[in-house]
Amino acid sequence: MIETTPLTPILGARITGIDIARGVDAARMVELRDALDRFSVLVFPDQRIDDAAQIAFSEGFGPLERTRAGAPGAGSPVIILSNVGPDGAITAPTDTQVLNNKANRLWHHDSSFKPVPARASLLSAREIPSAGGDTEFASMRAAFAALDPAEQDALRGRVAIHDFGWSRSRVDPALVTEAERRQHPPVRQALVLEENPHGPALYLGAHARSIEGMDEAESRALIDRLMALATQPAFTYAHTWRPHDLVMWDNRAVLHRATPFATTTERRTMVRTCVAGSAPTLAAAA
Repeated sequence: MIETTPLTPILGARITGIDIARGVDAARMVELRDALDRFSVLVFPDQRIDDAAQIAFSEGFGPLERTRAGAPGAGSPVIILSNVGPDGAITAPTDTQVLNNKANRLWHHDSSFKPVPARASLLSAREIPSAGGDTEFASMRAAFAALDPAEQDALRGRVAIHDFGWSRSRVDPALVTEAERRQHPPVRQALVLEENPHGPALYLGAHARSIEGMDEAESRALIDRLMALATQPAFTYAHTWRPHDLVMWDNRAVLHRATPFATTTERRTMVRTCVAGSAPTLAAAA
């Protein structure tokens, strides 16, 4: 029997009573989908799974995205987020994957730079450092609910431009190639999503460059203010990883980011799968 324990008054729940490695039946998958809609972040402790089991469980929520070209696991349903190289040694601070991991320390929605961004992400802990390397989540539903009703109405229908090349170049100008810029040109995303049965959510994050109908200064001022609102401590949950944790989150309802750790001396290896979205956010907003 699935047991659900809320982690904060705003978001997050610990799920126990299932063994993902053995498979999850259809009735329990319905319960888990409902829990994801309600709590936005689900923590499954002590799940000793391999890539195949993670893929099989993730597919219970829908078709999976394929990892983008240039990332470890490209073309497959998994992406390996690690500072450990193929030879088993810790990689240099200048390694591309280490820089990509640094980019993950910015608040973001996974794949918001795609025309149809991810619905949900699942991340499993294979190796964790002795300190740091946590993952923080921020409720975009709580942020929207905290706004004045007049501002809520003003934000509905707004469109933000999400730009992979722009966001990556803020971390390091050499982090994004021209081929990657061409592969992921700027896309239009709804600023407010109305698809969740538990309430609307803001949709912003590190890839959100600007807002249509506003100049650059106005765009950045609004985005920065909304991001500060969403990421205040009252609206966040910080997950301290333990070996074999699996954490799932609703990319349409929360932002997330990784916290720093000693990347030159400590090992961290995580495996992520992403459940694909079914429609562009502009369609979902409508």
